[in-house]
Amino acid sequence: MRPVCLFLLSCVIAGCGPNSNEVQQLNTRIDSLSKELARTYKPGLGEFMSGIQVHHEKLWFAGEAQNWALAGFEIGEIKETLDDIRTYNTDRAEIRSLVMIDPAIDSITNAIKQKNPLLFKSSFVLLTNTCNNCHHATNHEFNVIKIPDTPPFSNQDFKVQKQ
Repeated sequence: MRPVCLFLLSCVIAGCGPNSNEVQQLNTRIDSLSKELARTYKPGLGEFMSGIQVHHEKLWFAGEAQNWALAGFEIGEIKETLDDIRTYNTDRAEIRSLVMIDPAIDSITNAIKQKNPLLFKSSFVLLTNTCNNCHHATNHEFNVIKIPDTPPFSNQDFKVQKQ
């Protein structure tokens, strides 16, 4: 009786599982999707850093104009880009140094929340210097960031708009 039960149980189990043709089709689909995923566009670290540089400039002019809403938006964009770097550029050794930027980001975020122009300026200097320190630590010292002197876009008004 026991051999018969084992035989029936194995037939039931075998009947419930996928057949070899289905398994082959699924494996082929997985291979195809893996190749497609490998070909998808992934921004490089340089693209992300260029974006940060633009937001760094805009952040300065927003803070200078005491446009705290715009300054908050721009620091948010920088934070978002840093998060994207940590997500999409895990293969780059440089991202291990990104943690050094966190205190400067926190400082400028605090200045914006307080709407404090003096704290904003000193925090912006800290942010700028930290960018350069990171570039130096990662052998990119040729990329020197400075406090902007010319707005990045001639078609954006950084002054607070009256509602």
